[in-house]
Amino acid sequence: MEEGTRSILAAWETFYVIVGSAGAALTGLQFVVIALVAGSRRQSTSREIAAFGTPTILHFCAVLLIGAILTAPWRSLSSVALALGACGVAGVVYAVIVVSRARRQTGYKPVFEDWLWHAVLPLIAYLTLIIASTLLPSYAQRVLFAVGVSALLLLFIGIHNAWDTVTYIAIEFRKSSED
Repeated sequence: MEEGTRSILAAWETFYVIVGSAGAALTGLQFVVIALVAGSRRQSTSREIAAFGTPTILHFCAVLLIGAILTAPWRSLSSVALALGACGVAGVVYAVIVVSRARRQTGYKPVFEDWLWHAVLPLIAYLTLIIASTLLPSYAQRVLFAVGVSALLLLFIGIHNAWDTVTYIAIEFRKSSED
């Protein structure tokens, strides 16, 4: 490994261990959320879960992957950039798929906040990751902040969306109990 690459990435190691671990732990908690969905009186379809539940897992896993990429012992920043770019491209493709799934499902009518947190913000995070990956070999010190912002944004998106799901289930459960 080049000494410059090692020292640039080493400065971020603790950050990515923390953020990646949070993504991994929250992935496990999302399984609890899905179990709550399954146990609620309101029947969710696989289309709703694919549109709103599965993307949350993917965002948490993307955070874990970004953390793993940036703490691995790479030989050059161009290899790191390639891995991050692939992660970003996959994320953009998936974000487009999520929009399509959200439009096709019929069990819930998304509002502005849903489109913002399930479509717009993830797309911004993954596009930022792609842009950062192209600039990483030339401007590593500055660009690693953009990668960090992308990872944190995906983590916060996942937290928000998991919380939104739990509160929605709690409200719906309460409504059905009162009927």
